Amino acid sequence: MASRRPALRLFSQCRARSQLTSQRAPNCRRALSNLPPNPKTPRPTLSPKARFLSLTALGLLAAVPFLYKMALDDPLMLDVPTLAERDQLIKRERAITDTSPMRLRMEKFVKEQQKEIVKALEQVDGTKFRVDEWQRKEGGGGITCVLQEGKVFEKAGVGVSIVYGTLPKAAIMQMRANHKNIAEADNIPDSLEFFAAGLSLIAHPKNPMAPTVHLNYRYFETAKPDGTSGAWWFGGGSDLTPNYIFDEDAIQFHKSLKDVCDAHNKDYYPRFKKWCDEYFYNKHRRETRGIGGIFFDDLDETIQGKEDIFAFIQDGLKSFVPTYVPIIDRRKDMAFTEKEKEWQQIRRGRYVEFNLVHDRGTAFGLNTPGPRVEAILMSMPLTATWKYMYEAEPGSREERLVEVLREPKEWV
Repeated sequence: MASRRPALRLFSQCRARSQLTSQRAPNCRRALSNLPPNPKTPRPTLSPKARFLSLTALGLLAAVPFLYKMALDDPLMLDVPTLAERDQLIKRERAITDTSPMRLRMEKFVKEQQKEIVKALEQVDGTKFRVDEWQRKEGGGGITCVLQEGKVFEKAGVGVSIVYGTLPKAAIMQMRANHKNIAEADNIPDSLEFFAAGLSLIAHPKNPMAPTVHLNYRYFETAKPDGTSGAWWFGGGSDLTPNYIFDEDAIQFHKSLKDVCDAHNKDYYPRFKKWCDEYFYNKHRRETRGIGGIFFDDLDETIQGKEDIFAFIQDGLKSFVPTYVPIIDRRKDMAFTEKEKEWQQIRRGRYVEFNLVHDRGTAFGLNTPGPRVEAILMSMPLTATWKYMYEAEPGSREERLVEVLREPKEWV
């Protein structure tokens, strides 16, 4: 036994912590071959190959306790597919149907509506939109369609954004103010994957008699670790911003939105109309941005079921073309003066002020990791004016607009 202890001691010194490398095996063999033979024990004659296999087997057996400890102390982390990767796999394997995750149904719907709206506005203007498709390295992407310096529209944009990302703990805690189901108060995770999809639209006509229009419908959800939906909510709305008020246009626009709301919930229109007047409000000017429409956010299961709200979103978005196109057709060829064009530019300046100072959508987009600034600022008009201490003349049509903006009117 005494003769074996030096051999075992030398063998243990040659053993690596993580694995027995082929480079060290020859060193161990040389060390063992230099030991003095035991006169009582005949030395077996092994071929080099057999000797190497024997040493390898002994090395593996010796490494087992170490590997077991390493597995307990530092478990191997396998790559888990992200939410974006899960959804890409679903889209490759099967068509999107009513049984698909709401994320993918919303994405499919807004992309379809984008095509319909672009087609309708191209028919009005006679000019094609520029179409830019883009991808986000964090997941998702979008399609931005923009028409500039057309025959009817100075600028119009219809954009779809699909965003995958991760919410940090601070953002999760902030969102719990309106969405308690995003995480348990005593078990807030360090991060949560999220998905956001939406369609945004803006149209700035050349003719000051034709109103600017804005629309946005969106969906947001967080994901559980297994990829299933966590907290979710819808938001959106549409509003009209004229430079000169035509009562029939205002009534038509609001009546169309009221009809959509009433078909789903009689409480929607009065609630969302008020919400719109309060949201699209330039506090520093003490006036609304336009004559309103509807606006809502955070519609979740506390309001109605997911399918019911999605049906409402679909009807609202589909109502845009039959509502706005007749209005623009009535106003796009009306005569106007240089003074009226100047008023349009001043009103556009107020539009820019709201978007950059107060709009939450703009702030969210610009603060999202990897923002595509051109798409986020698509809503900015091509031209605008700021004149020092400009006041509308008493009794003028311009003054009537300001009065309505300071005291929102019930149009239907």
